[in-house]
Amino acid sequence: MTAPVAIVMGSQSDWATMKCAADALDKLGVAHDVRIVSAHRTPDRLVAFAKGAEAEGFKVIIAGAGGAAHLPGMVASMTHSLLSIVQMPAGIPVGTLAIGEAGATNAGLLAAAILATTDPALTERLKAYRSAQSEGVAERPA
Repeated sequence: MTAPVAIVMGSQSDWATMKCAADALDKLGVAHDVRIVSAHRTPDRLVAFAKGAEAEGFKVIIAGAGGAAHLPGMVASMTHSLLSIVQMPAGIPVGTLAIGEAGATNAGLLAAAILATTDPALTERLKAYRSAQSEGVAERPA
């Protein structure tokens, strides 16, 4: 079975940030596939990925690019599932999260939450993750 989540980025330099999405998915036991598909330097690769994403079995795509927003926007225009970008025209909806590591981490968690709507075991893992977060917050400052 293909991983349900694809994580795509524009270049190797984006991996330091996008790895946070992969790490969040790893913590929850969600398989993912990570690829570099530059909108500017490998446009044919981007088009092939986006047009083939559904056939490959991806249910959610997390796209991030450090230098420009073209990658997430182009992927969004050719797919049905994407979490990525701030500015998109009406009719191409995307889930938008913060820039940087916090946004990438939350993209992974949001992808897991979407998949959990049809995966009871993942739902339980998410509940345990959130419970552990709550338990990790001190009641008073040290």
